[in-house]
Amino acid sequence: MSQNSPRIGSKSFFLNPRFDYIPASDRYLITNGTPKYKFNVIGVGINGQEHVYVTNLEGRATIHGIYDPNPLSLAGAQRAHQLFHPDETLVEYDTLEAACNDPDVDGLIICTPNFTHLDVVKVAAKSGKHILLEKPIATTVPDAHAITEIAENYGGVFQIGLQYRYKAIYSEAIYETMTRGTLGNIKTISILEHRAPFLDKVDQWNKFAENSGDTLVEKCCHYFDLFNLFAQSRPVSVYASGGMDVNFLDFEKDGKKSDIMDNAMVIVNYENGVRANFNLCMFAPMFHEELVLCGDNGRLKAWENEDFLPSSGPSTHLEIMANDDQPSRRMTPSYPEIIQNSGHHGATYYEHVNFVNNIEGKPTTTATAQDGLWSIIVTAAAQESIKQNAVVDINDYLASLNLDL
Repeated sequence: MSQNSPRIGSKSFFLNPRFDYIPASDRYLITNGTPKYKFNVIGVGINGQEHVYVTNLEGRATIHGIYDPNPLSLAGAQRAHQLFHPDETLVEYDTLEAACNDPDVDGLIICTPNFTHLDVVKVAAKSGKHILLEKPIATTVPDAHAITEIAENYGGVFQIGLQYRYKAIYSEAIYETMTRGTLGNIKTISILEHRAPFLDKVDQWNKFAENSGDTLVEKCCHYFDLFNLFAQSRPVSVYASGGMDVNFLDFEKDGKKSDIMDNAMVIVNYENGVRANFNLCMFAPMFHEELVLCGDNGRLKAWENEDFLPSSGPSTHLEIMANDDQPSRRMTPSYPEIIQNSGHHGATYYEHVNFVNNIEGKPTTTATAQDGLWSIIVTAAAQESIKQNAVVDINDYLASLNLDL
């Protein structure tokens, strides 16, 4: 019995242990099909383990091997894989080169710390294998540009993990504004993120700007990618204010003090007149994201919220308040529970759907290296604006880096 893609409904059933008694040869509705591709995951901390899980959940690929210097990370990735393949052990490589060049593998998923991305990509790209590089593309604009140059003529897929495009609320917002044209011409964009502080990482690399690129690069490049996507124009200037006021004020590691921002406000102006603003707070007792788009024919507001209170109800919302020529409406965009809970509200799952679609030559809207570069240009300019306490002109900023883009 052959099956090339997951069947409708199987996502909710094939992990259910009640069906373990059914031989593999008799599984049809509750199978994920036969994987066509094998991937290796480079870096298997919390994000890498999510990619292991989601690759298997999506079903058209499986994980062949993993590379990470931390034994506990390797053990976590093995557990994630064995949820789907309880009798199978992933290959553990001794070197990055071995993990990238295994001839049995079709693609590489790179989830190493931000500051390592360029060095890892230089090795991975020599393999010619399909690459999914986690966000941010790099910690600095020059490093991001160097990766973009590698990706420009790359023979395989080179996808950047700006997966928020596939969160249910943002996916619907993109469809309403860019396909249906519900709001008319977008004029203003507003995004807000209020959340708890950064989680612990191995070696606490995300607590130091030189490793993470600082908070706007590490966490918020997703939102600036959405800015650029909705604006459909080139950014021309950025003004930002931000600082380190609450989180990690007394945190030290190996004699170095943490230096990452925990709040910021950013304004971006675009060539076509679109204006965008971003509001970040990293010391809120919740996880709350909010998008507001205003066009010349309506307004869209989308948000998701996790506040740890005992009340139940949908965590995602979207409303469209339209002018008199079309209906207004409210909805709760979401994916099936097993997908919604698989990571980043299902966004990582659909990132993998589109990674495989890219490999198969199907049309997608995944982020390219150029998209990754421009998300970092905006974020890095915002952080430069905070340092200078001044508006940063994008062309001048790029010229200061000897870049002509």
